[in-house]
Amino acid sequence: MCRKHYFTDYSYISLMKAIVITHPGSPEVLQIAEKPVPAFSPDEVLVKVAAAGVNRPDVAQRKGHYPPPPGASPIPGLEIAGTIVETGANITRWKVGDKICALITGGGYAEYCNVPAGQCLPIPEKLSFTEAASLPETFFTVWSNVFDRGNLKGKESLLVHGGSSGIGVAAIQMAKAFGHTVYVTAGSDEKCKFCEDLGAAKAINYKTEKFADVIQQFTNRKGVDVILDMIGGDYASNNIKSLADDGRLVMINMMMGKDVQVDLSPVMRKRLTITGSTLRSRDTAFKAAIAQNLEKKIWPLLAAGKIKPIINAVFPAEKAADAHRLMESSEHIGKIVLEFIVDGS
Repeated sequence: MCRKHYFTDYSYISLMKAIVITHPGSPEVLQIAEKPVPAFSPDEVLVKVAAAGVNRPDVAQRKGHYPPPPGASPIPGLEIAGTIVETGANITRWKVGDKICALITGGGYAEYCNVPAGQCLPIPEKLSFTEAASLPETFFTVWSNVFDRGNLKGKESLLVHGGSSGIGVAAIQMAKAFGHTVYVTAGSDEKCKFCEDLGAAKAINYKTEKFADVIQQFTNRKGVDVILDMIGGDYASNNIKSLADDGRLVMINMMMGKDVQVDLSPVMRKRLTITGSTLRSRDTAFKAAIAQNLEKKIWPLLAAGKIKPIINAVFPAEKAADAHRLMESSEHIGKIVLEFIVDGS
């Protein structure tokens, strides 16, 4: 994969390098291929990709379990950072040369990507392309599910499962910045310490402790107000046990399975709300509204250094298979990023 800036006139570039899924399977099915530069609509911009985030939905797509929505690129990748090289006829805010990061429905593992203008955000001051590429998927997801759907407010508390994941480190920092008490679960003492250093009031090692018992202890048996859960499976009953009256459980994944058996009586007795969402299939207007909230309320905190990108590893794009192996190992803390252009080259 080339690491240099390209031509200033993009109108005649028709082909690009991309990382494609040759067939569902193990990380080795990710291969470099030549693909057409994507067309862009009047409401989109064309971006020269500098870096792309790696996320668990990419792994699921590679395995054949998470197909892209109708009309989306089959190339994996849900978040990018780069430079706008063309703009659609209806675009007024963005111009050629602007450096942005963006949430996308697919196509991020490529040298060029078309992006709805409303899903673009300026790269926060002092952040590199690589750092910016680690932001959109997790920050959009946390905002939509914790603050909008979960309605975390006031001095309420939050429990995040997978506290050392990309979602987790974003949720800890965002909730802490707004004055909320954050609890997390993680799979090692090292990860737990990292989460507490980042701002979690208590990190629970789920391999040695029962998180529902620890939550009861640390909240004086009140429970937490919101739980963000990407685990599913047998966490369900303990999530219900861990919620306070009028608490909200928000599901964003089901890594341990979708079929559960729970006692519904505490759901009624404590007036609980159990909900969930996926973001990828939502329409552009929905995602643009999230982008506006992030730019207004979170981007100033990033620019001020009060919230920081947490990147575990950066791989050259042609090593996407290695990036996926690391993701599947769950040994990382924070985000994994693919790099197409070395910043400043």
